[in-house]
Amino acid sequence: MTTEFKKVAAIRGMNDVLPDASHAWEAIEEILRQWLKQYGYLNMRSPVLEHTRLFTRGIGEVTDIVEKEMYTFVDSLNGESLTLRPEFTAGLVRATIEHNLLYDRPRRIYSMGPVFRHERPQRGRYRQFHQLDVEALGFAGPDVDAELILMTARLWALLGIDGIELELNSLGQLAERQAHREALIKHLEAHRDVLDEDGQRRLYTNPLRVLDTKNPAMQEMANSAPKLFDFLGDESRAHFDGVCQRLDDAGIRYRLNPRMVRGLDYYNLTVFEWVTDKLGAQATVCGGGRYDDLIALLGGKPAPAVGFAIGMERLLDLWNQCQPAQAPSECEVYLIHQGEAAQRQAARLAEKLRDAGLSVIVHASVTGSANFKAQFKRADASGAQIAVILGEDELASEQASIKWLRAEPSQAQQQRVAFAELAQYLQGQLDKVSGKKV
Repeated sequence: MTTEFKKVAAIRGMNDVLPDASHAWEAIEEILRQWLKQYGYLNMRSPVLEHTRLFTRGIGEVTDIVEKEMYTFVDSLNGESLTLRPEFTAGLVRATIEHNLLYDRPRRIYSMGPVFRHERPQRGRYRQFHQLDVEALGFAGPDVDAELILMTARLWALLGIDGIELELNSLGQLAERQAHREALIKHLEAHRDVLDEDGQRRLYTNPLRVLDTKNPAMQEMANSAPKLFDFLGDESRAHFDGVCQRLDDAGIRYRLNPRMVRGLDYYNLTVFEWVTDKLGAQATVCGGGRYDDLIALLGGKPAPAVGFAIGMERLLDLWNQCQPAQAPSECEVYLIHQGEAAQRQAARLAEKLRDAGLSVIVHASVTGSANFKAQFKRADASGAQIAVILGEDELASEQASIKWLRAEPSQAQQQRVAFAELAQYLQGQLDKVSGKKV
């Protein structure tokens, strides 16, 4: 006796990307790679799975990510605690230390891929989502902080994204944060009655994060709290001024946000976010900053570093809002045939066309039995520019019939082209349509 198998659906918050949507992912990923190449960044790839202690040490034990959002389990083979990466930076720094990448020069690196956080799924916030992570390792000056921000401004222009604004702050250095922390705790203790559960819990463990609250009842208390900026020393202020001067030089508009702390403990000095009102509750598209102590914290030789991450789903959402949706094309050329001999000839011609660099689909049917009308309908649905037709007459003359499926008036007439010249002819015609020089 067999039992009925219950259909399996995707895990909540972990989404399939179907063919009609994946072409947009491929298009934007290619734009991102070319943009990063302009600034000298090289790709680096790290494992999805890391030791849990990497994140508790690197991100901070009292952050939301470590306390509530990580996918952590015990390896049944050796009893070690492992975690699916909730962000890229800690893993990339671990790899930089392990492989001694900074031994001879600073590094500009980037990575793209999935990250995992166990949180309530909503627009722009999923349990498996994707990030572009960009890191400049071994650079200490405000010029690189500003360059990263200028990079992101260029990206919005490349993608035609508008309505996105820059917020900027400085977290200073450890001693300055400690002095501010003492003053902040006194302020929070004096307003303990308005603190929510998270605020009460973080009062002594991570009071700076209390200011990052979205609770309306706590806004007045947060607004009146001591400002970290007021505790910065001369060097920290000079670094921040250097960033601002370079942004001013480039004409980049920004807003100072003294309450911005980011959700990770490793930041110091410059922090920034690009925010928008076009994504509902998820306002941040890109965020980052400087983390000069993280490499040493994770066991490496002390070295400065700065970087940022972009949420890919949010970026795609914005991009789709700012450009007309385009249906993906399965191929450039679709081969239509009638009869078994024509089907076999179509397969041979298709390989010749692929040798020439064209993308080609041969209509699949049992010995070429589908009628021309049905095949043309399928060819049109494929998004192909051209249909190549093979029937008895074409086989006898060794000439294929050419029909433009998406034609300008000058291309509308059906033509005949010899089999031997077909690849060169089609490549030349498609180059003309795409604007390439022939």
